[in-house]
Amino acid sequence: MAEFTLPKNSKVTKGKHFPAPAGAKNVRSFKIYRWNPDDAENPRTDTYDVDMDTCGPMVLDALIKIKNEVDPTLTFRRSCREGICGSCAMNIDGGNTLACTKGIDECGKKEVPIYPLPHMPVVKDLVPDLTQFYAQYASIKPWLRSQSAPPASERLQSKEDRAKLDGLYECILCACCSTSCPSYWWNGDRYLGPAVLLQAYRWIIDSRDEDTGVRLDDLEDPFKLYRCHTIMNCTRTCPKGLNPAKAIGEIKQLMLQRRGA
Repeated sequence: MAEFTLPKNSKVTKGKHFPAPAGAKNVRSFKIYRWNPDDAENPRTDTYDVDMDTCGPMVLDALIKIKNEVDPTLTFRRSCREGICGSCAMNIDGGNTLACTKGIDECGKKEVPIYPLPHMPVVKDLVPDLTQFYAQYASIKPWLRSQSAPPASERLQSKEDRAKLDGLYECILCACCSTSCPSYWWNGDRYLGPAVLLQAYRWIIDSRDEDTGVRLDDLEDPFKLYRCHTIMNCTRTCPKGLNPAKAIGEIKQLMLQRRGA
């Protein structure tokens, strides 16, 4: 039987432990993935004990407290803290989500594991390299495309057509769904993934867009669209409660309809 192991320099080792301040009674531990490309060392997990009596309720609050008061070398992305920018997407307690909306009390273990989004190149610590993800997003040309002359004021849309965009336009491109998808893990160089396909459907279904046929032609590919096997990881993990799997299914249905199936 064949046995496979990780390359030696990719094995995650046990790192440092940073205890809570003396006298702290309400303590939670955070086990955080650390990797610095400049030190030529293996990735490690450092453990930080945080006094919850002096910390906010969200995982992002704990990360900021650790960086400000314990270890300034810790690197992560964050922005508005309101769950609308997607910057602080990471794998927390075994699931992809936003650190700014994930409550510490929602994490089941006393020691909360925090890793970067899975199956993505890591820039440093909790920061994934999203270059390819954004390039795939750009490839679907996510803007209104029309051939007719622009109207004098605005392109009108009925309330019914506008309602079709609900559950699509709210996507914040955090990449939680795509990085939870096994098909994207193994075929991410060719499969567009749940987030980008949801965005593609958002423009396909927009009644003001006049390039539906071309958009569908661009997705008619064995890998771009059809690597989705409806595992539903994307829908389960979306921090905005959206349903990328349904959007992908709708695109496939449109493909069948135009073939006359």
